[in-house]
Amino acid sequence: MASYKYDLEARLIQFSVDFIIICGKIDGSFASQHLSKQLIRSATSSALNYGEAQSAASTRDFIHKMNLCLKELRESLVNLKIQKGSGLINNTDGLELLMKENNELIAIFVSSIRTSQNNNKS
Repeated sequence: MASYKYDLEARLIQFSVDFIIICGKIDGSFASQHLSKQLIRSATSSALNYGEAQSAASTRDFIHKMNLCLKELRESLVNLKIQKGSGLINNTDGLELLMKENNELIAIFVSSIRTSQNNNKS
């Protein structure tokens, strides 16, 4: 279990780093800058909130913090879709990989939240 926890944390950190790198290579237009700044905030927030969830005071607090992570991951995905649709990110291969990882992380968090909620009912 400890290695899984580490792997998820490592994935979230790498996810954040990848966004910082890809956003650093975009043009300086207003739309690109606006969306990229918001994307960096939401992507890094998911990793930071996960760190907080690891020291949650209760199961309810853990579920709340995990839901914050999920919210930020979903925001990141919508942002990516906007940038993809408008052609603001030129690295299409990198963009597709980030979208795939984003979707996988969302699935992990949905599953983890459901499990925690079900265990909390018992």
